Amino acid sequence: MNLKDKDPEQTVLFVTGIGTEIGKTVCSAILTKYFNADYWKPVQSGDLDFSDSMKIRSWVGKDVICHPEAYRFKLAASPHQSAREEGIKINLNEIRLPETLNNLIIEGAGGLMVPLNDDEYMIDLIEKLNIPVALVVRNYLGCINHTLLSMMALAERKIGLRYLILNGNFPSDTEHIICKNIQPGTEIIRIPEIKNLTRENIERIIKQLKNNER
Repeated sequence: MNLKDKDPEQTVLFVTGIGTEIGKTVCSAILTKYFNADYWKPVQSGDLDFSDSMKIRSWVGKDVICHPEAYRFKLAASPHQSAREEGIKINLNEIRLPETLNNLIIEGAGGLMVPLNDDEYMIDLIEKLNIPVALVVRNYLGCINHTLLSMMALAERKIGLRYLILNGNFPSDTEHIICKNIQPGTEIIRIPEIKNLTRENIERIIKQLKNNER
């Protein structure tokens, strides 16, 4: 596994997952620190007192550039529901990439088919932004099904799957089936189980990833 892009140009990745609460923000923090990148959460639903951008600063460092969200909602729910509660409709044309010359890590909300409005989903935003994906997978009963369906959806839209991130421990049989179905050119990143989320532990994992490349 080699995290470094072969292309010397700017690295831009959209971090999504096979579901919710599977560690997208933790993995985004690791990628942000690894690539010395900016961070952007286009849509934040709930947890405004400790948003994902705030978590990134806590885990990566206060100097990291976190670009403002395009939409921020109070209700912790699917973005289309959170927006409706505030009388707002999310418009994908109003979600534009931040202007930066730095590498950029973008974190979505939930999985690919999370609705942003009545007609459009997270995968539509990824397709519109035309950005390759880092897909976060965590082990649970049903994760193989959810992973393969997510990879099929990306392939159908011709969205590049740059990285498959195995977050935490996996049974060998589960990992085997998932990895044998990845797209050609997709690289696998293995993130060890993190029991205590601290800046120091994030740094430790990044050092491990770099050591594995040697």
